[in-house]
Amino acid sequence: MEKMHIQFTLFSAFYSPLISTMSGGFLKEEGIDASYSVAPAGVSAIKALEDGTAQVIQSAPSQGFSSLGNGETPTAIHFAQINEMDGFFLTARNADAAFDWKKLEGADVVMFGGGQPLAMFKYACHKAGIDFDKINAITPGGAADIDKAFRDGQGAYVQQQGPFPQQLEADGVGSVVAQVGPKIGSNAFSSLASTREWLATDQAKAFMRGYKKTRQYMINTPAAEIAKAEKSYFPNIDEAVLATCIASYQQLGCWTPHVEITKPAFEVALDVFEHFGTLKERYAYEQVCALPPTT
Repeated sequence: MEKMHIQFTLFSAFYSPLISTMSGGFLKEEGIDASYSVAPAGVSAIKALEDGTAQVIQSAPSQGFSSLGNGETPTAIHFAQINEMDGFFLTARNADAAFDWKKLEGADVVMFGGGQPLAMFKYACHKAGIDFDKINAITPGGAADIDKAFRDGQGAYVQQQGPFPQQLEADGVGSVVAQVGPKIGSNAFSSLASTREWLATDQAKAFMRGYKKTRQYMINTPAAEIAKAEKSYFPNIDEAVLATCIASYQQLGCWTPHVEITKPAFEVALDVFEHFGTLKERYAYEQVCALPPTT
């Protein structure tokens, strides 16, 4: 078995297409013994590529925008998509079948304070026709801090990736009222990235064979079966909750059959960050992305 290491920027069920390459045994079938880690708080997973401790990282094409904006050639090349849509949920204190995004104006919302989660949320508000500046944003920190703040009574709404919202529902703390993804539509949201050198290796080809099989597994396999295989990766989440979360993402359609980052999806990501105000120019696809290795 050939060893390789994967590093996640964030670890959630939203990234199940990458997690399931391991939990579903698809990389082992290709002769790869994969280990994984999560980037430490405040440290970019790009560092793991630079020092050679990881061969593949979970990232986002927008990461390349930052490097290019600083006049640097990005270390990472984004070669396949994980999610082709925003995977954040909006959870309210109570069920609200009549929820409208207009209700966020004037409300306290616990959310991410920066980066792609904020950029996408602001763009979703724009598409929903509401004024983001009228939202009372509460930004306590990372995913665990956000969850704790809402559980401790802060905010009328909270912005989270699964399976946090589904666990809130199971615990009777909140009720999911909306998903951010449909407001924006398909876009280059999250990706697999590596160095260009690794992408030219036989291991990269073997990895892609496993990943393509995993994509089909994510689409065609009952959520409960995927959750059972992944449960050991989420020791603090109920298996039924994990299954509900995975089913929600299957229905959302963020795990499409194709694995490449498409140019139309890339253009929408540029739209999002242009609206956010951090994009210095509209970069070419080839500056950030590459097609997956031919297997």
